[in-house]
Amino acid sequence: MGSGIWSTDVYSAAASYRATKGASAFAHTDSGARSTHPDLDPHGVTARESRDSAEHPASLAVAVLFDVTGSMGGVPRRLQTRLPDLLGLLLRKGYATDPQILFGAIGDATCDRAPLQVGQFESDNRMDEHLGKILLEGGGGGQMRESYELAMYFMARHTSIDCFEKRGRRGYLFIIGDEMPYTYVKRREVEKVVGERIERDIPIKEMIAELTRTYDVYYIVPAGASHAGNGGVLAAWRDLLGQNVLELDDLDAVSETIALTVGLGEDAIDLREGLDDLEEIGSTAGTAVGKALARLDRGTLVVADGLDLGGDSGVLRL
Repeated sequence: MGSGIWSTDVYSAAASYRATKGASAFAHTDSGARSTHPDLDPHGVTARESRDSAEHPASLAVAVLFDVTGSMGGVPRRLQTRLPDLLGLLLRKGYATDPQILFGAIGDATCDRAPLQVGQFESDNRMDEHLGKILLEGGGGGQMRESYELAMYFMARHTSIDCFEKRGRRGYLFIIGDEMPYTYVKRREVEKVVGERIERDIPIKEMIAELTRTYDVYYIVPAGASHAGNGGVLAAWRDLLGQNVLELDDLDAVSETIALTVGLGEDAIDLREGLDDLEEIGSTAGTAVGKALARLDRGTLVVADGLDLGGDSGVLRL
């Protein structure tokens, strides 16, 4: 997948049409659906693919998976309204030449009807269509764990991306949530949800080691989520992903955070340049993004309170 070119005009026209009809972008959820949309069902899927083409010769795979259990169900709706900001930064600012974006959703395989939903990697407005097919189930098991590890399994073993396979450059995987993963990828859940038999349960750290051969993996905990700031959740993820756990003070800054993280990872910008770009487009997300990404910026140190990007010391003060 991944053909075509993103058009903000097409996106705006679709949004205007929905507004005249009193409809939201999430038609599958709003229709009263109670199961995964067929286009996002991972069962039996060999691979979601991000491929080079004459149109996009330097494809870069970017996957964004949301926890859509109770406290997190509003995140996809907010991101959908900010897609032009995400694509604008990636493309117009040159953070990535040919980004191909996959959207998906994470629930709880112990109790939800749609524990894993995975779209396709797309370069054009079909990514908006896939986002709208997500079932915002709003379930979850209530034990501060969701099936993030099952999503990691799928991304590690059921995606195929040319940026890595042809050029040795890892893709990007962003997981947005507020709870902990289960400690094992369970055989019975893989068979039920993905339709594949594996020999044994896989420890979460082993799964992440496999996944990070192909993807740079980030976990974003946004403000407003039920367990934002929870010490146990943050400690669990930092034990797994280290500095790639990002606390975000502003839910509306998710798109900008993803875009600047890719820009930093691709050495297209440093954090100062990225924040200047946000100011240029009129985004108010700069402070939240600066705090979230301080530890990822090249040559920065976190030393104090108060955002200060002045001077030539290479120190970002938070």
